[in-house]
Amino acid sequence: MSSARVYLFDSTLRDGAQTHGVDFSAPDKAAIAQALDTLGIDYIEGGWPGANPTDDAFFADPPALARGRLCAFGMTRRSGRSADNDPGLRALQQAEAPVAVLVGKSWDFQCQVALGVEPDENVRMIADSIAFMAREKAEAMYDAEHFFDGYKANPAYATDCVKAALDAGARWAVLCDTNGGTLPHEVEEIVSALVAAGIPGDHLGIHCHNDTENAVANSLAAVRAGVRQVQGTLNGLGERCGNANLVSLIPSLVLKMGLDVGLSGDQLTKLTETSRALDERLNRAPNTRAPYVGASAFAHKGGLHVSAVEKDPRCYEHIDPALVGNRRQILVSDQAGRSNVLARLRDIGLEVDPDEPKVARVVEEVKLREFKGYAYDGAGASFALLARRLLHRVPEYFRLTSFRVIDERRWNAKGELITLSEATIKADIGREHHMAVAEGNGPVNALDAALRKVLVPAYPRLAGLRLVDYKVRILTPEAATAAVTRVMIESADSTGERWTTVGVSPNVIDASYNALHDSITYALFNAGVAPVDAATAAAE
Repeated sequence: MSSARVYLFDSTLRDGAQTHGVDFSAPDKAAIAQALDTLGIDYIEGGWPGANPTDDAFFADPPALARGRLCAFGMTRRSGRSADNDPGLRALQQAEAPVAVLVGKSWDFQCQVALGVEPDENVRMIADSIAFMAREKAEAMYDAEHFFDGYKANPAYATDCVKAALDAGARWAVLCDTNGGTLPHEVEEIVSALVAAGIPGDHLGIHCHNDTENAVANSLAAVRAGVRQVQGTLNGLGERCGNANLVSLIPSLVLKMGLDVGLSGDQLTKLTETSRALDERLNRAPNTRAPYVGASAFAHKGGLHVSAVEKDPRCYEHIDPALVGNRRQILVSDQAGRSNVLARLRDIGLEVDPDEPKVARVVEEVKLREFKGYAYDGAGASFALLARRLLHRVPEYFRLTSFRVIDERRWNAKGELITLSEATIKADIGREHHMAVAEGNGPVNALDAALRKVLVPAYPRLAGLRLVDYKVRILTPEAATAAVTRVMIESADSTGERWTTVGVSPNVIDASYNALHDSITYALFNAGVAPVDAATAAAE
């Protein structure tokens, strides 16, 4: 395609806020808006003034944006009122945002059933409301709600709604697949017909929902047909099945279709960081299988694939992951061969002779351990330690001689039923013996707290270590309560770096300790911390 400019419109703070389980605060919205501005988004929809206290607080003190234009959302005037006497439009007009976005019906069925107005009155509502906001704001947009369903039912009426908005001064008329049921070939045909009817594509936008998992494909089809504004949300947030995912749309438009979306190469490399920062703010794990930015998007596990990628990444990668701020991962598992192991060793900074006999030992040890339940393709830190231990390159920072965990379930003084965990540990650091006792809200938390009592004074670096995620999987359910369990722990330090470790045991506390031990050891080793009393700290 040509290098025609395509404008990006983000609705994370409005449509995304309707996601089940998502609840933005006003400070959340401000922080996300600034991240979108840094990314290079043209339009940032902040919310609906007058709809709720959070949006009112956000627009009362909006964030300063360097590039993006802040948008306030509302709806067309009510039937029977003038535009300048409509309370919804007044709230929108008073909001501290240069752009007003008005949603209005474009399906005659919706006019009569949902609004209870005649189709002709709805057209007048659109025209009056857009004309009012075009006078009051720097820019006005019309969201043609249910446009594609409306067009399929009555093409002339849906087209009239779009024309009314543009004739009244709308900079953009946005075609909405509100129910998310339209397919890509239909989108392209309908948009092409609209453009052929004389409506310029550089005044049309696309807004798709993901109910058939076609929101991204539908948006790209609309661009192919001529629209020049694309709407979506970060990570595809949105009501029901979500909206078109801007994180997938942006690189597809730039890297696949050769279009200019106003982002520099440096901004495009912030895509992965921005996507994961949103998940962090929402306190949820990133989707590892997300296209372009997921941790697995450029992960290679099969030995045949890895061997080819080592020769030329284009064999199994559709783009260079660095273009979107992501990176290649070579996974090690029971599917791995020498190529995987050699690549992973290089990835962790170990240059090993391919003919080194110890490489075969690493391969066989990984396969043996995965047979027992370990999963190194998702626990890169544990693999790094395993490989280094087999090569005799990991110091022993501490030695746990014993631990004991006691759980107590009782009634407290307020008559509340509580469960407390208490852990006692005995550990050696260098030549010194230590014992510590700590309580926690669970056995793993208590064990972690007791270890920290002993380790932090000797290794202050661990003060910033925190557990980000903890997962338990039953590997032998047929054994019931005697089942072997696998524990995966994701950790982070004060720099924001994250790593994952794994432990396996019939005892869930023992499995947890194994993963925790690896996490602590990796944190220290990766930071280049020397073991206390290094002269007596033997390599494992």
